[in-house]
Amino acid sequence: MPRAPAPDAVALLDDPQEWSAFGRPCGASTDGATQPDVQWESHVVLDGMHCAACALTIEDALRQVPGVSEVDVSAATHRARVVWSPGRVLPSQWMAAVRKAGYHAVPAMDAFAREQRQRENRRALWRWLVAGFCMMQVMMYAWPAYQAMPGDLTAEMEQLLRWASWVISLPVVLFACGPFFANAWRDICQRRVSMDLPVALGMLITFVVSMVGTFDPAGPFGREVYYDSLTMFVFFLLTGRWLELRLRDRTAGALEAVMNRLPDSVERRGADGDFVRVATRRLQVGDVVRVLPGEAFPADGHILAGSTQADEALLTGESRPVDKPAGSRVTAGSHNLRSAVVVSVDALGTDTRFGQIVALMENASLQKPRLAQLADRVARPFLVGVLLAAFAAAVWWWPADPSHALMVAVAVLVVTCPCALSLATPVAMLTAAGTLARSGVLVRNLQSLEALATVDTVVFDKTGTLTQDRLTVSDTLVAPGAGLTAAQALALAAMLARHSLHPASRALVAAAEQMGEQKLCWSVGAVHELPGAGLEAQARGNGQETLCLRLGSAVHAKVAQSNQQQVVLSAERAGHVVEELARFALCESLRPEAIVVVRQLRGAGIDVQLLSGDRSEAVQDAAVRAGIGVALGDCTPQDKLQRLQVLQAEGRRVAMVGDGLNDGPVLALAHASFAFGRAVPLTQSRSDIVVLGDNLNLVGQTLLLARRTLHIVRQNLWWAAAYNAVGVPLAIAGYMPAWLAGLGMAFSSLLVVLNAARLARAPGGDAAIVSPVPHPAHSPLEVA
Repeated sequence: MPRAPAPDAVALLDDPQEWSAFGRPCGASTDGATQPDVQWESHVVLDGMHCAACALTIEDALRQVPGVSEVDVSAATHRARVVWSPGRVLPSQWMAAVRKAGYHAVPAMDAFAREQRQRENRRALWRWLVAGFCMMQVMMYAWPAYQAMPGDLTAEMEQLLRWASWVISLPVVLFACGPFFANAWRDICQRRVSMDLPVALGMLITFVVSMVGTFDPAGPFGREVYYDSLTMFVFFLLTGRWLELRLRDRTAGALEAVMNRLPDSVERRGADGDFVRVATRRLQVGDVVRVLPGEAFPADGHILAGSTQADEALLTGESRPVDKPAGSRVTAGSHNLRSAVVVSVDALGTDTRFGQIVALMENASLQKPRLAQLADRVARPFLVGVLLAAFAAAVWWWPADPSHALMVAVAVLVVTCPCALSLATPVAMLTAAGTLARSGVLVRNLQSLEALATVDTVVFDKTGTLTQDRLTVSDTLVAPGAGLTAAQALALAAMLARHSLHPASRALVAAAEQMGEQKLCWSVGAVHELPGAGLEAQARGNGQETLCLRLGSAVHAKVAQSNQQQVVLSAERAGHVVEELARFALCESLRPEAIVVVRQLRGAGIDVQLLSGDRSEAVQDAAVRAGIGVALGDCTPQDKLQRLQVLQAEGRRVAMVGDGLNDGPVLALAHASFAFGRAVPLTQSRSDIVVLGDNLNLVGQTLLLARRTLHIVRQNLWWAAAYNAVGVPLAIAGYMPAWLAGLGMAFSSLLVVLNAARLARAPGGDAAIVSPVPHPAHSPLEVA
């Protein structure tokens, strides 16, 4: 039986200061989170569960606890989300309900959870080794009976081999089969059915029949013993579960690996100036901590002393190390790469961007896609049907041979275990979500991966999505007689623009820096910003004449691209004569990868459109440069909704790519939606998928992975259905021995997990986008 946390350790979790280590308050600030009327959302890791029926059992047990309002349990990740009221129940109480149901819960982001996972792996390995060693010994004793001709073996020798096999089988039954029997006894006590009950029943029947045949060779069960079948199918089952456990850590466990990036402890400066290591959950805003090289920053803050580089790939999508000199800000969850730094804590928990990311990922990991919900609903009735089918098979075969009848029942019990069916969808979905998370893409809604795989139309917003969120200088026109080159005019304009934070000013400064240093016979005095009119400064020109330079928006278009924003540099001479020196055309620059992404999408048969609230001329210009055929500008939010409804009425499957806030209604209406989340509060984003960085390639790569995911889910479901369709009749007909049934059960579950593990390999940036997955009225997913 899995070892439970010590009672004192569980009671310690009732301390309100510990709650933030594995949860967050719902809709309240941390300061008021301990009030009785504020609900908490906690996440725990579960031990002892193996299937969808186990998940339903834990959900039922927790929902019966007064004060627990919401429960979600994932059979694939072995995690649970519990929403509870501190005024009515405490963590130790609802964890006791889990323990009473026969399972154990530990805080999801606690070091104890990682230690427990390591112990679980070691126990599984030892059981597998014992079963394997005993299986080989029993097979050695069974081999003479299979190969001997009549008269080759004396009755005494055959009986001696049976006794030796019985002795060697005892460690398998008492130790290696321990979890199966413990879980089955728990099910019987709780008056429920899980996948371990028919398996344990099959093991027990096989051992008892063989033991009776050993002790009473002349009795009804003495003709044959089945120790070799018992040890073989136990070995095969444990092999499958151990490999499944390891693969789950590498696939669906990838989400947990990303979420557990914060250190368990950190060095905090005390009142005496010395640094003492304390638990991260004990930190408060204003504390000063020292973060060593290789450690993750425990909170948002700013560097007081030292300089380093940080890895912020998960948080911002920036793959390269970021320099962090003294005074710069650091974010929770990023890694310190170079040297120790002293940091002042500014924000903790859900107030940090890392906290928001963890909240999204935890909710995603506990979601149940439509197909997984269907598997959960049929799990218990299916298991009851398995027991009835095994009983019917035993009754049918009993008149011919009672011993054979019981072994047929065992084969039916083992071969029909629906592990593969319950794992087919969630393991694949969670593996894909973990792969995307490592690439900087957060899946808020697992069901959106299925919808995304059927998309045939992608609609982009323009500003900040298809284009970069900054202006660039696209054209410069110097007035005749100004005595300036284009580069000099740009440099002169930048001398004024450096005193403003306006996007147009930043664009002029950036363009001037790219042109390099220019020789100018101009001197500029104090620069003043005129609200709504631009910039103004006194300057001396070539003739040492005092001028008033102005930099502001153009009123009339005189440059080649009249649909673009223009800025005019002018000079006012004595006598109020205004002379235009130069005009600069500004435009939004496309993201460098936009043209390639649009070309890939169109090459895959996906229609690409552009909807924007910007001016129609600017939208059409961006569409032409990106290679988009259909583009509409001057769109209000209602116009975008109507356009999306028209597309959907035509039977299109539409994905929307927007900024996450301004496009909220249209993102919610689309079949699947993306938002670029660098500048968006993640808790307010209304999209299904959030791209943390600025790389538009991730949209195409996510679409590719979604199609691969749906393809693998369908493969898993068809395999699980075909396996049961073939295995059950063979078992009932008596053509499948128990050891082969155990091998088939283990192999089917293992194949499902191995197939899903293919999704752990992220698609490359240049990977081709496969053809859209058809979305018929009756999908093969539902047929399976």
